[in-house]
Amino acid sequence: MTFKKQDILMKKYIYIAMLSALLLSLGACKKYLNTEHYFKEDRLSLDKVFKSKVYANQWLADVYTHLRGSNAEVASKGLTPFNFISDDMFFGDRSNKYKTFKNGEYTEGDEQGSWGSCYEGIRDASIFIHNIDLNKEMTANEVADTKAQARFLRAYYYWLLLRKYGPVPILPDEGEDYTKSYQEIARPRSTYDECVAFITAEFAEAAKYLPLSSTNRDKGRASRGAALAARAKVYLFAASPLFNGNPGLAGLVDHEGKKLVSQEYNNEKWARAAAAAKDVINMNVYRLFTAPFKAADQGPGQAKTIVPPYNAKYSDQNFPMGWKNIDPFESYRQLFNGAISYSDNPELIFSRVTEQSSEGIDQMVLHQMPFSMKGWNTHGITQKQADAYYMNDGTNIATLSRRKGYTTDATSHLPLPAKVSLQYAEREPRFYASVAYNGSIWENISALRPDDRHIQVFYYRDHSNGKQASSPDFYIRTGLGIKKYYNPIDSYMEGGFIVPKVEPAMRYADILLIYAEAMNELTGSYSIPGYTGTETITVSRDMAEMSKYISEVRIRGGVPDFGTEIYGSPELLRKAIKRERQIELFAEGQRYFDLRRWKDAPVEEATAVVGCNMNMTESQRELFDTPVPIPSLPTIFVDKMYLWPISHSELRKNRKLTQNPGWTTFN
Repeated sequence: MTFKKQDILMKKYIYIAMLSALLLSLGACKKYLNTEHYFKEDRLSLDKVFKSKVYANQWLADVYTHLRGSNAEVASKGLTPFNFISDDMFFGDRSNKYKTFKNGEYTEGDEQGSWGSCYEGIRDASIFIHNIDLNKEMTANEVADTKAQARFLRAYYYWLLLRKYGPVPILPDEGEDYTKSYQEIARPRSTYDECVAFITAEFAEAAKYLPLSSTNRDKGRASRGAALAARAKVYLFAASPLFNGNPGLAGLVDHEGKKLVSQEYNNEKWARAAAAAKDVINMNVYRLFTAPFKAADQGPGQAKTIVPPYNAKYSDQNFPMGWKNIDPFESYRQLFNGAISYSDNPELIFSRVTEQSSEGIDQMVLHQMPFSMKGWNTHGITQKQADAYYMNDGTNIATLSRRKGYTTDATSHLPLPAKVSLQYAEREPRFYASVAYNGSIWENISALRPDDRHIQVFYYRDHSNGKQASSPDFYIRTGLGIKKYYNPIDSYMEGGFIVPKVEPAMRYADILLIYAEAMNELTGSYSIPGYTGTETITVSRDMAEMSKYISEVRIRGGVPDFGTEIYGSPELLRKAIKRERQIELFAEGQRYFDLRRWKDAPVEEATAVVGCNMNMTESQRELFDTPVPIPSLPTIFVDKMYLWPISHSELRKNRKLTQNPGWTTFN
């Protein structure tokens, strides 16, 4: 067989795999199902494809492609809206689209690309799993590794569907048969617990054969850490109030009326989540990234470390016991702004790396950047999110009596420059790494003209980055922009560029917070089998253990750990952990799903968005800094918004498929 013929054959059978996926998930034309000759010819050729190492690897690479597009975890709103439509951040351009999401006016036809893409990936992965053993050009280890990668991907696609839609059909794990009719392969939705059991078992099985972590050469590939971290996430959602004994989802049933979400609360589900997170911790592969302490300025964009207020417990000890040897601001900022590579980031567990087409994180940054840097000036955060950040000593900001006055120089309240509201003074380092407050400095150090560097950006109406009648969609509606992911080198001036960013799909800080959250909910002691099944992990509500890992996240962020009064109360610690996730995981695609699994969305997402008074000029700065409701940022939440609707086309093609509560079926 010539190379050209092989290449044509490979393309043909990738198409067959895609077609087969469409048959299951999209209900493609039935005429392709019942041709015995067609099936036999393709089966023979499929065998030839998987006997080739080159084409087997190409097949697996194609399975990975479904991670992109609508299945991105962190990207601009052109790929996924979920990073922007919670209560923490927003986009100002495409305003009608934003209002559609926030008013609950989206329909069963909106944002449905993930359904078909995930099921295509699931079917392609299944074909790989059931055929790769034919390959004699690979070593046994290569076969085991690639099969485990496909198993991880299949489980991950199911997880993305489960998180968005709730229970979905789990397809039979068996050899492919193209001769079956659509009526034979149409499946009802599995129960939520059945989905969780299948997905977590697949992640555990994949983890046994995957490498500990991805290397730079294999960046973006599945690893043992990725499989175990995803497994912990699945268990966390299963234990959370939305799916753990929730009568509010009693109406979520299959085609025969069977309830798809258990109506009985099970505390052991929290134990499974805690044990799964501990499986990741016990790998001893990952750690929180920290940047070193800087006693002096180290060039443009690298100011000396701003030391947190003296704390007898933390100031004189090195990390993780204290912050003496680290720069908390840079430790958080550099995690996201491209300053460190994928392979140099000890905290990153899984990522699609930087390949997110035209709507990746670089586009998020471009939309965050002000007009004066040739940015779009449209992505911002809510006052609620800004107020969630602590003061630099770990206390709360006084929201009812905001600090009055303004800075008069650039040294008295570092890192604030002159003419900035004192309500932004003495805040925790993660605030300054994330929030573009009114009057903040955008370094822009790659600009050719010195006057274009270190630009102080104000959002007053009489400034170019403020509200303008000539561009009603392109201004930061709350007067609070976003710095997270921005690098001092980023610029679009003079043909500039955005430093490539690595997507933080799963990172170690999240695992530590999952572990603590799950432990906090435990009412007894549980012995849970580890992922290998050869040992058990015993978990209970242990204050010292929770503090050990939460404190790492907070100390890295430059704030003290919680006190014993918080750790001693499950209710207070629950509230504190939710806030910690809101801060630490801001703009990482987590908040939207967290609020739903906690059942907090009806309150948090229905609360009016407030921000600066954007109608005020600089001469009216006191009024500008007095929070007011923002009418162009609507808020509403109704119960149907807990789960995304399934498209009408899917419901028509699969009569055993049922719609999510509150959404319409089809006529």
